[in-house]
Amino acid sequence: MAIAYFDCPTGIAGDMCLGALVDAGMPLSHLSASLKQLSVASEFELALESVRRQGQRATKLWVKLRQPSATHGHGNSHHSHPDIHPASLHGPSRRLPEIIQLIEQADLPSRVKTWSLAVFDQLAQAEAKVHGIPLEQVHFHEVGAVDAIVDIVGTCIALDWFNIEQLYCSPLPTGGGTVTAAHGRLPVPVPAVLQLYQQRQVPIYSNGIERELVTPTGAALMTTLAAAFGAPPTMALQQVGLGAGTADLAIPNMLRVWIGEAASPAVKAPSSEAIALREATEPLGSREATEPLGSREVITVLETQVDDLSPQVIGYLFEQLLAAGALDVFTQAIGMKKSRPGVLVSVVCHPERAQACETILFQETTTLGVRRRNQDRTIMHRTTETVETPYGTVRTKVARSDAHQAVINAQPEYEDCAAIARETGLPLRRIYNQALQSWQRANPDSPV
Repeated sequence: MAIAYFDCPTGIAGDMCLGALVDAGMPLSHLSASLKQLSVASEFELALESVRRQGQRATKLWVKLRQPSATHGHGNSHHSHPDIHPASLHGPSRRLPEIIQLIEQADLPSRVKTWSLAVFDQLAQAEAKVHGIPLEQVHFHEVGAVDAIVDIVGTCIALDWFNIEQLYCSPLPTGGGTVTAAHGRLPVPVPAVLQLYQQRQVPIYSNGIERELVTPTGAALMTTLAAAFGAPPTMALQQVGLGAGTADLAIPNMLRVWIGEAASPAVKAPSSEAIALREATEPLGSREATEPLGSREVITVLETQVDDLSPQVIGYLFEQLLAAGALDVFTQAIGMKKSRPGVLVSVVCHPERAQACETILFQETTTLGVRRRNQDRTIMHRTTETVETPYGTVRTKVARSDAHQAVINAQPEYEDCAAIARETGLPLRRIYNQALQSWQRANPDSPV
């Protein structure tokens, strides 16, 4: 599984993300061609520059706007306005629905659209909260909108080009001082960035640099797309990209993106003879605990409890969440305050689907708050095999630690067994056992 780690010792901005990803190997021609699918393509052009930051080389990507305000390289110099503002405070603007329509109408890969829309939604929610206005009233300033669109959609295009499945990010530096914005002098971190930190519980720290280091666009990208914040994940490193910020700082002002393959923690590799002997003589449960079974991935768990929701809604809620990409949904009966019986709703999903699932929880239930946390999980390599029984065909789910290892578990598909039981009038357990026996006869060497 391809993964990426964003190392941000001097913060993060959208153009720093793009510069790092191009530096890591994504062709600028691919980025430019993909961005031309947007209806705002005539309003900007991209340019690359190889620069040095404290003696170290990095790539600076410029978004040159074909408008009077010229170039916006908002690495941490930074730009003189937040990315989006209420329309009443600015002139020409694009509303959030216009941005959504612009992205949806572009001829881009589906997950580029999904990621981009999720980032804009996260950013808009933060700004709406900061300004105390409804989400639909948030407007994108005309120049800032083009800049933000290029940075956000461009970063998602690059992640898709590298086929990144999981993204991780380092803790983020707070910066300090003040910055001049459309609303006057603002403290750093600016309010929208601080709100994004709060929404995702981002680990933050001070590196002693008193200036704006993280822009709203950079914060929105990471708080939306990162599966977790912290130390680098275990990975086989393949490429490193360096994206430069605009200013010279006390330490090299660059974002480092590390791209590689997810890897299990290193263990001493036994010889092939030892593996063969052990597999022939040891049951599966006696294997050393240090030997990894399956592959690891990060999932997001959403939870909320309700005590005033009609039970009829729960079934519909399950359907909507599963259709939105949830991996699993389950409920538990709980006792709540004022001695009220309630229901705890838990949703398991991949991090990139968390925002969509959270939105459904708010729309379809009476909850006023949803908790979110990321967890590691180990999953087996799963395939589906078909077996023939005297009663009909039954699919069987087969689990291995990876595609080339011995079978760990095999389970006939419930729906197939239930359909045969209904048709024949035979007990479900009999159909299930017959299907498992048929699979075992076809796989005599399996330990199952």
